Amino acid sequence: MNQDTMSHRRILTGLLVGTALLAGTCQGALAADGSLTVFDWSGYEEPEFHPAYAAKHGDSPTFTFFADEDEAFAKMTAGFIPDIAHPCSQSVVKWRDAGLLAPLDTSKIEGFDDILPGLKSMKDLVSTADGTVWFLPFDWGNTLMTYNADAVDQKDIQSLTAFADPKFKGRVAMADNVDDAFALASLAIGMKDWTEMDDAKFAEATAFLRKVHPNVRLYWADSTELAQAFGGGEIDLAWAWNETSTTLSAEGLPIKAKKDTDEGLSTWVCGYVKLKGAEADDEKIYDYLSAVNAPEVAKYIVTAWGYGHGNGAGMKAIPQEDLDASGYGDVDQFVDNTLFQSPLPNELKAKMIAEWEKIKAGY
Repeated sequence: MNQDTMSHRRILTGLLVGTALLAGTCQGALAADGSLTVFDWSGYEEPEFHPAYAAKHGDSPTFTFFADEDEAFAKMTAGFIPDIAHPCSQSVVKWRDAGLLAPLDTSKIEGFDDILPGLKSMKDLVSTADGTVWFLPFDWGNTLMTYNADAVDQKDIQSLTAFADPKFKGRVAMADNVDDAFALASLAIGMKDWTEMDDAKFAEATAFLRKVHPNVRLYWADSTELAQAFGGGEIDLAWAWNETSTTLSAEGLPIKAKKDTDEGLSTWVCGYVKLKGAEADDEKIYDYLSAVNAPEVAKYIVTAWGYGHGNGAGMKAIPQEDLDASGYGDVDQFVDNTLFQSPLPNELKAKMIAEWEKIKAGY
């Protein structure tokens, strides 16, 4: 699939998702195989992420989308029960403790033993002390400073505090995502472990986000919206995922990611979970989990999206020059100087959510 086709599909997906959200529903933006429902981020419906499933069953699953994991959590606790969902590391424990998840039978997931050791050993995420597995790591990457190289001078963006610099008033984009927002704020105030944020640091972090707010032209809900803002010249600076610089630079736009700011960047790991009460046949659930974990998916996610894949065998099969070009040539270097978005205490996360809504509203 070429980049133009990908962009057109994401624009269509964004429009459909917006329609569904305005209608107040969780209706799938792309309805296909109605016997399996995947609750996901917009864009992951691409057949290239699950080719073996589509080949076996003749179609992709039905996808329904969320803008962030807190929205997804609210919908599921209100009664919406998909079969599979795609949370990130900081939300898995919360979802599990709320009784939303069912354990995974790893013997039914092809290639599970090939999961990168560093991901498989994540404390209380992939498995618990008793060996119960709850989470299949799938994609991992960064949230980092992303900028228009034709409009921004490098000397002005060496620090993440640039997001609050008045010279960027009205030229900044931030994800409408509480985790990414507080990852930026934590780094900007010198914290690499946000689980240690006390009241004083919380006040410092929220004060920084309030300084950023006057500069924000766009709180983006999905990557299509952000890409359109960069492409239309509306913004110069964004706190964004790897995908944005990867896809836009491939389209010839001067959009780059800056990995060497003084304070660093944020690293996240996302993956798939099985929902308690899922009505789909187990065979289809595990066919899908095996399909996204297949080694052949790794090259697509690295080269087309700029993310890492959870399957170590797939990552090793990618030519070194492709890994280097995407920043995954040295995994140890990849996570250096980073804030890992690990699970947060429920009370702290609730405070972040409440304060983030106030900040976006200008309070």
